[in-house]
Amino acid sequence: MADIFDVVADSTRRDILAVLLDRETDAPQSGGEISVSEIVAVLGASQPTVSKHLKVLRETGLVAVREEGQHRYYRLDRAPLEELEDWLIPFLAQDAAADAAKLASADEHDSALNDEQLAFAAKLGKAFAETAHSVSSVVGPLRKG
Repeated sequence: MADIFDVVADSTRRDILAVLLDRETDAPQSGGEISVSEIVAVLGASQPTVSKHLKVLRETGLVAVREEGQHRYYRLDRAPLEELEDWLIPFLAQDAAADAAKLASADEHDSALNDEQLAFAAKLGKAFAETAHSVSSVVGPLRKG
């Protein structure tokens, strides 16, 4: 199986993931499913190209497929994206903690925060960074294509 980092590095596969995310968001009644022909129409790519990339996404577990006769309906599966998230969070959490420390240091001139408030602010900043990362790690790269 291909490494997930290699899989999402390809812009066509990111475009396909974005189409699947849009389907999930824009048409919740569909269960997030979309046919191969609809993906082809949205992307303006050839059917063989889309099918080739869907195979890679399927093998990595980023998409699930449901077969109905000769038709294939794909939907996004976020579980493998947790590997990316787990790798990125330490980098982002450190940035958020550093930003919180800078803000706390700047605020010392305006008002003195006690240690409990500073600890809470640091935890809040880290939680915010992790949440923002969770959202942006799925949505951001998919929308940039």
